[in-house]
Amino acid sequence: MGRIKKDNHYVPQAYLKQWAVGGKIPTYRLLVPHEKCGLWKNHSPSSIAKHQHLYTYFSGTEDSDEIERWLDRDFENPAIPSIAKVVREERLVPEDWHNLFRFAVATSVRTPAGLESFIKRQSETLPNFLDNMLQTSVATYESAIKRGITLQSSTIEEPLNKLPLKVQRVEHEDGTAGIQAKILNGRKMWIWQLRHLLTKTINRLPKYRWTILHAPQGFSWPTSDNPLVKLSTNAKNEYNFEAGWATPGVELLLPLSPKHLLYTRVGDARPPLRGTILSEQKARFFRKVILESARRYVFATDPREIDRIRPRTVSQEWCIQEAEAWANWHEEQSKEEAEYPD
Repeated sequence: MGRIKKDNHYVPQAYLKQWAVGGKIPTYRLLVPHEKCGLWKNHSPSSIAKHQHLYTYFSGTEDSDEIERWLDRDFENPAIPSIAKVVREERLVPEDWHNLFRFAVATSVRTPAGLESFIKRQSETLPNFLDNMLQTSVATYESAIKRGITLQSSTIEEPLNKLPLKVQRVEHEDGTAGIQAKILNGRKMWIWQLRHLLTKTINRLPKYRWTILHAPQGFSWPTSDNPLVKLSTNAKNEYNFEAGWATPGVELLLPLSPKHLLYTRVGDARPPLRGTILSEQKARFFRKVILESARRYVFATDPREIDRIRPRTVSQEWCIQEAEAWANWHEEQSKEEAEYPD
């Protein structure tokens, strides 16, 4: 294998360049070690929104960066020319809308925010899932034995054979035997989910009717390290960001530049016309939810009010803990992944 791409940008550099001022990205950190840290700092696109070996995983024999390269090749690179056409306000063809849709889906799951959400969700659901899976499998096997039926194994699809799952026979102290299932809830499981979602699930999502909304005069869209917003609002005007891609009424927002916002509302037959300029009230609300969905960084060409809308957290202890966690990320994950080879 050639040189591993260890600097994994979870927000693509070419996307962030839409917010560049003099070649630098104005950045507001949401977690800082002390109050003396300046509110805003300029970063080069190559130095921000990245972690080393975020997508690298240990295959059993060597490190693999296939996911980083795949995301670049199949999702980022096709979308960048389409984003450029949006910014230049040129005509978009169906292929452009398709590229933007795929970019939006990938953006929603490839970030540290997506990783945290996935691991938390799996921690809550995996134990019951594995228990039910084992009980069902054992019951099916025992029933087949009683009826004299020989079960035939089926070929496992390529993406599924990389699921970090072990099913083992275990001997109990009383002399009986059982079956134990173990699954690795970490980077490799997350990567498996990325692969499955972006090759299988993405093809079953609704046919969205996207549009491009414009910021009103004197107003601009920020973006963040968690740029795709899934906004769900109930009858009491209470909102959250937990809705699924197919939930009726959920609004999907992705800033494409300080002026242009990719938008759809699931279930609407006809979106607003492309180029629709939002009212200042609606624009302020959308800016608010974009800022609230950020995890650690906000990027914006106009910093006004942002620190008031989304105050930062000051904690040296938290900063140190997070820096250490990412510094040890690759070594710790690789050690666990070695127990679950492809």
